[in-house]
Amino acid sequence: MMIFRSFVLLLLLVSTGLAREYKAVFDCASGDMGYVASRMFLVERTMDMMNEAGDSTKFAITIHGGCAPIVAKEYDEFVKESELESTKLAQDQLKKLKSLGVDVVVCAMSLNANTIDESEVIKEASISKNSFIETIAYQNDGYALMVFE
Repeated sequence: MMIFRSFVLLLLLVSTGLAREYKAVFDCASGDMGYVASRMFLVERTMDMMNEAGDSTKFAITIHGGCAPIVAKEYDEFVKESELESTKLAQDQLKKLKSLGVDVVVCAMSLNANTIDESEVIKEASISKNSFIETIAYQNDGYALMVFE
């Protein structure tokens, strides 16, 4: 019965035009993996809240600079030992966001700067020659820019 009521409410919201589509690109350059993990949890919670309200989300994360090691299969080669646990947490959350439909894009120039070979990038991330180009393209398509600083 609860599912039926939720479905009826969703149909009502959509049919009356009250449902919204939220589009945002989250730009991550931070090398503080504990902070990055906390922001990614917040992205997931934000998606949950919007979806619970009957709205939809189209989110993307662009990764560059100090955040690039988060997409390395063997990140332990690129981060300090004290950051291993938070990097694992951040990468696990990034993979979860991808499974929820979030686009994940990493900058090839940042991979190079962090000495991460493109063959070592997790399958959840696509590689862009320049994440600034991707971020601008998302903004041109109506995505709000949210920055992990």
